[in-house]
Amino acid sequence: MKVGVIGAGVMGEALITALISYGVNAKEITISEKRTDRADELVSRYGISVEELSKNVSTSEILLLVVKPQDMADVLAQISPHVKATTTVVSFAAGKKIDFISAGLGGATPVIRVMPNTPTLVGAGMAAISVGAGVSSTHKDFVAGFLAATGKVVEVNEDLQDAVTATSGSGPAYFFAFVEAMIEGAMALGLSKEVATELTVQTFVGSAKLLQESGKSATTLRENVTSPNGTTAAALASFSANDLSNLVSKAMESARNRSIELA
Repeated sequence: MKVGVIGAGVMGEALITALISYGVNAKEITISEKRTDRADELVSRYGISVEELSKNVSTSEILLLVVKPQDMADVLAQISPHVKATTTVVSFAAGKKIDFISAGLGGATPVIRVMPNTPTLVGAGMAAISVGAGVSSTHKDFVAGFLAATGKVVEVNEDLQDAVTATSGSGPAYFFAFVEAMIEGAMALGLSKEVATELTVQTFVGSAKLLQESGKSATTLRENVTSPNGTTAAALASFSANDLSNLVSKAMESARNRSIELA
């Protein structure tokens, strides 16, 4: 099954590695990329091939669109005359609906919409897929299968994709912002930047592993580490007094609303 990749940035490269890990022969993966130096780099690194856009599109059974939302309309206009009836198009653009992509391709092309996140780059990603009309079970299973090589995959109704974007799509940035805040807080308490960073990063890495492997909920683990009237309780009380839950909820709502606007 020949796979075409349109857009070979950081996420595009992560998907290429996932395809190869899934068992796709590198010779069956073809990219179209405006930056010649970037294309040459990926060809050298993975043994894939590079083709002019129209040829790549016309010969691919699966076509991955790894482009920015604001570039999607132009890309669809360029590729529409060349997409085969048997090709399934897989979009990784935030906010762009299946109907928008299908209409841009003439209205009959099977489309799968995916919201990945950046931990995909280290094989620990979270992807949510929504499947449009006409997608074969073979193509659906193929896409879900190779995405599983990047982490975990769930299927959701498309009307929930904006919520997915606000949760797992943008979620890594929330995490990194909290890490930054903790490092700054530790430095304000007198720790060096190096020590503050090591303490904070390993605390999050260990906590995430504990949450994933213990089989216990986040609520239970939080309660386990919180002694009545202890240091942790004091910190959590401060979070509560400043309405952390509402702050997070409103931030996610803002992300969801922006995803809707991008449609």
